[in-house]
Amino acid sequence: MDLGLSGKAALVTGASKGIGAAVAIALAREGADVLAVARSSANLEAPGPANSAVRAGRIFSFQADLTEAAAFDAVHGEMLRLFGRIDILSNNAGSTKPGDFLALSDEAWEQGFALKFHSARRLARTCGPTLRAAKGCIVNTIGIMSRTAVIDYAMGGAVNTSLYHLTKALADLGVREGVRVNAVNPGRIATDRREQSLAKIIDARGISRADAEKELLDSCGIARFGTTEEVASAVCFLASERAGFINGAILDVDGGQTRGL
Repeated sequence: MDLGLSGKAALVTGASKGIGAAVAIALAREGADVLAVARSSANLEAPGPANSAVRAGRIFSFQADLTEAAAFDAVHGEMLRLFGRIDILSNNAGSTKPGDFLALSDEAWEQGFALKFHSARRLARTCGPTLRAAKGCIVNTIGIMSRTAVIDYAMGGAVNTSLYHLTKALADLGVREGVRVNAVNPGRIATDRREQSLAKIIDARGISRADAEKELLDSCGIARFGTTEEVASAVCFLASERAGFINGAILDVDGGQTRGL
């Protein structure tokens, strides 16, 4: 299926690893030109095309700390310098810290909101006029804990819920501005965070990795862990012309873990 992304210009944050890197590569495979933004160097190789009818897009890396106010104009300026437009903004930056609620410092809370929530908010504002000119779209990567309260992930849940609300609010603005805004809610995905969860179980219970994986899967009520590529495919779809009438949607990519309505 041709998603109609060939020749589009995409800004992807959090692109040095994990879901952000997978999104950058997937968009380029679909023919989009990508600026991969991360605090550390995002050395991503441009992939082959998704099919022979679509050219592979280019990937350019840009190092920026999105907790710093000056970074947003710099990122926006680099997009205009390279491509002259922004068709897709994919916000993936930020990984909030789990832990004992009583032990988490104010600084940890401030950092959690600064990187994940405020970077998405600031980029939406900074890139808004350019996205509007292109009739572009925003796809935010949030997380299923936006809808499930767990005390050891209170900070992450609060940040995610805020980004959930922002997505819906921006989608309402987008009706007037012509910019679609949607989000994906990843569940248990094979990333560094999954490895940290497994290590915690192994250390606490003295069991094998295989048993730890089974225990974690059973606790989530899912058959397997998801892949970053599966999340990236959902982002590509929401960013594409195939999703042209989808606005304000939050798509769970969690293997059925979220059972609430």
